[in-house]
Amino acid sequence: MAAVELAKTLPAARPRWRDYLALTKPRVVALMAFTVVVGMLLSARPPPWQPLLLGTLGIALVAGAAAALNHLVDRRLDARMARTRGRPLPRGALGPREVAGFAALLGAAGLALLLAFTNLLCALLTLASLLGYAVVYSLFLKHATPQNIVIGGAAGAAPPLLGWVAITGHIEAGALLLFLIIFVWTPPHFWALAIHRRDDYAQAGVPMLPVTHGVAFTAARVLAYTLALLPISLLPVAIGMSGWPYLVAALLLGLGFIAQAWRLTRDARRGLPTFRFSILYLAGLFAALLADRYLPG
Repeated sequence: MAAVELAKTLPAARPRWRDYLALTKPRVVALMAFTVVVGMLLSARPPPWQPLLLGTLGIALVAGAAAALNHLVDRRLDARMARTRGRPLPRGALGPREVAGFAALLGAAGLALLLAFTNLLCALLTLASLLGYAVVYSLFLKHATPQNIVIGGAAGAAPPLLGWVAITGHIEAGALLLFLIIFVWTPPHFWALAIHRRDDYAQAGVPMLPVTHGVAFTAARVLAYTLALLPISLLPVAIGMSGWPYLVAALLLGLGFIAQAWRLTRDARRGLPTFRFSILYLAGLFAALLADRYLPG
């Protein structure tokens, strides 16, 4: 009886599939997959269904593989940070070999889908983005320079370009604009979170900008990037890719992001709200691009 009562007080074991799912950073991949689909839908009206569905799945699988490799590379660092010590590797729920094998399986499956249902250029660019995030950023840039997220942001900015190329087979101005928007959005998005988690990064010895240059300097950089992002977000209108509905949405969202960044310069506790708004900003901006293209009027 005592053993039964003790068992009732212990937390239920977490299913292993949930640990494997956590390796893929599903929320990040979901937002990424949305931008992939937007890139596809903007490149052709409408795009063929096979590359639309299976190409998106392929890119998402490779992104999941890159996330799993990031867990593998950062496992010792994650164990020292409060935000990440509950991840599968630091907890001991999964071992390095299991994670490496899982990443290899996801990456191979994703690239196979891209080669079968999209085109060689899309597969090569997707592989390059995996290597850029999992190797160049995670292994080197993250620990080498406080500008790590600026340089490494190219990998994270690739998804809509990959979606565009999956349908068309080549890179066009519209695809490069989508890439540029996310590339400029990434530093203020990540630095806002880094301000919120500054003590965690300092304890782990990671040279994030708030650690090396202080919170006030970083908040000023967040504001500068949001100011630069506003005119860049209007470029789809300038090249005739979008019309006035997108223009209105981009202006409202951009001004909202600037307002959040301005508040952050006045109060360092605004890091997490600014980070959360940045996610809504990007989702809203890409939803507006899509609505502008497909809604009647």
